[in-house]
Amino acid sequence: MSWQGVLFAMLPEHVLLAGIVVLIIADVTTRRPRGALAISLAAVVASAAAATWLHLAGYVDTPFAGQYSVTPADLAAKAVVLVLSIPVLLLSRDDVSSTRFHVLVLSSLYGVCLMLSADSFLTLFLGIELMSLPVYVLVLIAFSRPESVEAALKYLVLSGAATATFLMGVSLLYGGSGSMSLSTFATALGSSDVMTRAAVVLIVVSFFLKAAVVPFHAWAPDAYEAASVPVTGYMATIIKAAVLLAAVRLFGQASVTGSLADLLALLPLVSIVWGNLAAMRQPSFRRMIAYSSIAHAGYLYYAFLGAPDGRFEAVLFYVLAYALMNLLAFASLPTGDDDAEQDRLSTLKGLFRRDPYAALMIGIAMLSLAGIPPFPGFVAKFLIFKNVMAAGFTLYAVLGLVGSYLGIYFYLRVIQYMFMGAEETVSVARASRSLALGASVICLVPSVLLIVFPGWVIGHIGT
Repeated sequence: MSWQGVLFAMLPEHVLLAGIVVLIIADVTTRRPRGALAISLAAVVASAAAATWLHLAGYVDTPFAGQYSVTPADLAAKAVVLVLSIPVLLLSRDDVSSTRFHVLVLSSLYGVCLMLSADSFLTLFLGIELMSLPVYVLVLIAFSRPESVEAALKYLVLSGAATATFLMGVSLLYGGSGSMSLSTFATALGSSDVMTRAAVVLIVVSFFLKAAVVPFHAWAPDAYEAASVPVTGYMATIIKAAVLLAAVRLFGQASVTGSLADLLALLPLVSIVWGNLAAMRQPSFRRMIAYSSIAHAGYLYYAFLGAPDGRFEAVLFYVLAYALMNLLAFASLPTGDDDAEQDRLSTLKGLFRRDPYAALMIGIAMLSLAGIPPFPGFVAKFLIFKNVMAAGFTLYAVLGLVGSYLGIYFYLRVIQYMFMGAEETVSVARASRSLALGASVICLVPSVLLIVFPGWVIGHIGT
């Protein structure tokens, strides 16, 4: 291990850490610190640029053997997640301006980057906790309604259960193999030993808990609804993307067969059906998106049934398309002083007459999330189901595809409200939405690239 190797291999993490240090120094030395948003944006942009540069250079290194390594694929995943966090930071200006918010976001992103390069369960656990712990506070620090305290507690309990389940599975796996390497998980998938199989199931269930897969989803909608818009966007996109990409690293090149394949098919299938059905009855936009994310977690876990060779590309493309469309919708939502009132779906009635651009952006996001061609969501779902069918799980692919049609109803209902609903009287929007407009543009431009050149994007993120 050399200091040069550590410097370059962990360059995205080092840049984030530098941003955290600068923010803390500014907060301590200045009575009224300003520029926290600019500092955090600079750190995230520089970190994303570093990850992209190393990815394009084909950088490969193992600065900490058995614990941490980087490959071009890992760096591509980091670059995607970091770029997706830029709209979240832009949206935060209208909801929270404290330095603490930005320190917590950068700390969580540091954990995400650590997860995506983990080679051992120790490093993976450290990354998961660094990613999750700041989110509990984020729900509180940017609260906009009394339910935020309860939501933070529920999210804490849910994540705590996931952590306990993960540690129990890891301890059983370590007891059977004597190794903390992530590669032991892929080997354990084909084991017939009872303790090893129990360890595999517990670890998989912990990832289900983190992604809010049915039946481990109960409190996730409460947390999404009570958090502010940027925090909800962060939980629905960045956290979900990090968990699924870490799961891809965990499974490696191992194929899923037997009873584990049934587990990875049945619970995600139930998530697809239940998430879409429950979303139909939600009067709140953020709660609807929460149930939608439960359904999309089902689609993403379907990718693990497919061939290992195309698993990473399918998951990364899906989380990119899914996150861009969610953030595009959040950036375009009308705002007001009463958060609970503004979150009602009925507030969107007649939005096209009041704000045509916002209505069009939300409409594009809804059509893509529904999987309507030619939007990116269609290509993402096509990749998932194609790989599942190619692996021989035709029945599960057909059932998942049928379940996905249930989601079209509530996505189109949003569009019906905006373009055909009678205009409602709404409270005056808060001043200055320029950064939210910038966030929507940042989401729209790469979305157009995904629509026009999906094959090019898939080819580049997979190398």
